[in-house]
Amino acid sequence: MSIAQPTLTRSGMDSTDLGLYAATVFAWGFSWIAMKGQISGVAPEVSVFWRFVVAAAMMMAWVRMRGYSLTFPLKDHIRFAGLGALLFSTNFTLFYYGAASLPSGLLAVVFSTASVFNVFLGLVLFRQRPSKLTLAAGFLGIAGIALMFLPEMAGTQIDTSVAIGLGFCICGTLSFCFGNMLSADTQRRGIGVMPATAWGMIYGMIFLGLFSAIRGQSFAVDWTLPYIGSLIYLALVASVIAFASYLTLLGRIGSARAGYATVLFPIVALALSTIFEGYQWTPLAIGGLVCVLGGNVMMLRAR
Repeated sequence: MSIAQPTLTRSGMDSTDLGLYAATVFAWGFSWIAMKGQISGVAPEVSVFWRFVVAAAMMMAWVRMRGYSLTFPLKDHIRFAGLGALLFSTNFTLFYYGAASLPSGLLAVVFSTASVFNVFLGLVLFRQRPSKLTLAAGFLGIAGIALMFLPEMAGTQIDTSVAIGLGFCICGTLSFCFGNMLSADTQRRGIGVMPATAWGMIYGMIFLGLFSAIRGQSFAVDWTLPYIGSLIYLALVASVIAFASYLTLLGRIGSARAGYATVLFPIVALALSTIFEGYQWTPLAIGGLVCVLGGNVMMLRAR
C-alpha cells in the first residue's frame, strides 16, 4: 500500500478522525485472519489474482467517480507496472504462501516492521545515514521478530516450514518497501496516488494472471462461504475501504499520528489468532511483541 504525503495537520482528533482511524486499524487487523481462508485448495497466486480482479474494478470505479483522469503516457504506465509487480502481486502472493505455515497474527507482526526494513534499504541503496534513535528502533524491531518466532522454531530440530514461511513474509515485506519507494518517486513526479494505485492494481492482476497461467494453475475458486466471504472482505474492506480511510486520515492528521495504525493492527491480528487459531503465548513471544511495537513507536518518533 502506497502512502501519500499529507497536506494538512491539525492538533486534535475529532469523531471523524477517530472513525477513520478505527476503520483502518480493524480493516487491516482482520485482514490477516481472512487471508487464512484463501489458502485452502486454491493456489495463492490465483487467490490474489481474484482478489485484485474485484479490488481493481472497485478502485477504478471509485477513481472515476472522484473525477480523476486515468489517461497517462507510456512512461507512467511503466511505473504503474512496477507498482503492480511490487505492491499488488509479489507482496501479497508471498504473504499468502507464508500464511500456509504461520499463525495469522505473526504475519501481521512481520509486515508491521516495514519501516524497519525501509531504514536499512535507505542505508544500502541511497547511503542515507539513520539517526541513533532510528537505528535503535530498527534493531529493537528485529530482535522482537526473533523472539516472537523463537517459540515457533524451538525444539531439537528447526521447524523448516516455519522458517520458510518467515522467509516468504520477509521477502513480501521487502517487496512492499521497494514498492513504496517507487510510489513515493511517482508522487514526486506529480502523479496522483489514487490513479496510480488503480492502474497498479490492474497491472498486478495481469501479472498474477500470466504467472498463474504459465504455472498451469486452475482459475477455479472455492465456492464455499469461508473462501468467498474472505475474498470479498480482502478485496472490498482491506484493499479499498481501508486504503481510502488511511489516505483520508493522512491528509487530516498527518503521517506521524496516522502511522500508529501500524502499531495497533498487529495487536488486533494477534488477538484474533489467539481466539480462532489457538496461538500460544509464551514469555518470549510477549517480550518479542513488546520489542516490535516499541520499535515501531520509536521509528515513528524518529521521523
